[in-house]
Amino acid sequence: MPTVKKMMYVNRRAPHGTGYALEGLEVVLIGTAFEQEVCMAFIGDGVYQIMQGQDTRAAGMKNFSPTYKALGDYDVTRLYVEQESLSERGLSVDDLMPLTYEDEDDDWAEKPSVQVIVRKELSQIMAAQDVLFNF
Repeated sequence: MPTVKKMMYVNRRAPHGTGYALEGLEVVLIGTAFEQEVCMAFIGDGVYQIMQGQDTRAAGMKNFSPTYKALGDYDVTRLYVEQESLSERGLSVDDLMPLTYEDEDDDWAEKPSVQVIVRKELSQIMAAQDVLFNF
């Protein structure tokens, strides 16, 4: 039986203007199909990827941000957001989408997926991963 790998997808770029954010999200969804332990980190301009109220009509781009709401259905329940990245951009947790998952071990209670943590703690979590993907 194959060993489950711990995989973190690190999102560093703004959601629009390049294909990194969308491609990163697509790779996450593909990774879940292979029964890997998947989590995501949002640092730097990557924190903008999960901001509430994104409107891309003026840019003529498709708004893919609602797809993040489906991550819990794919067992991606750990979304780490670096506190320093939020603060440096004048943002708070209240600016982020309320992303949740249903915990089957707790009678399907809805729980938050987003965890805002400090840089040092995120570094420790990153060091514990088997594989890091940067987008």
